[in-house]
Amino acid sequence: MRTLHIGLRVEDLERSLAFYAHLGYDVVGTVPETDLGSLTMLALPGDEFVALELVHDPTHGTVEPSGLSHVVVQVDDMHATVAQLAARGVEAEGPASPDGSADFWTAWVTDPDGYRIELVQWPAGHPAGMTRSDLTHPGQTR
Repeated sequence: MRTLHIGLRVEDLERSLAFYAHLGYDVVGTVPETDLGSLTMLALPGDEFVALELVHDPTHGTVEPSGLSHVVVQVDDMHATVAQLAARGVEAEGPASPDGSADFWTAWVTDPDGYRIELVQWPAGHPAGMTRSDLTHPGQTR
């Protein structure tokens, strides 16, 4: 089993597509009519799999993100990413280093519908995602 993607309900599809394009996402394809509304599948360059599905139904009205805390996106160079986003009009909170090191950084952006997105730059050599070892401290067992 594996998580395939996350579906986010969006109020204004064009506004959301512009925002996610600024983050680096590309449209992989669409499914125009479903019981949920139209679906737009997004992936990051170099990733063969869809990561986000933008769900748009104009009859739904205002989108209120509830229950979803945040989505996490890995970046290669936090400072360059934050600068690129700023140049595109996307404001980021941070960056900050959670452990005080020079190579582990996080920053936050908020999409047009209020979904929070955490940008993460892992230290060199870190796996491409969070692992059990990130949560286990020396002398602690799980």
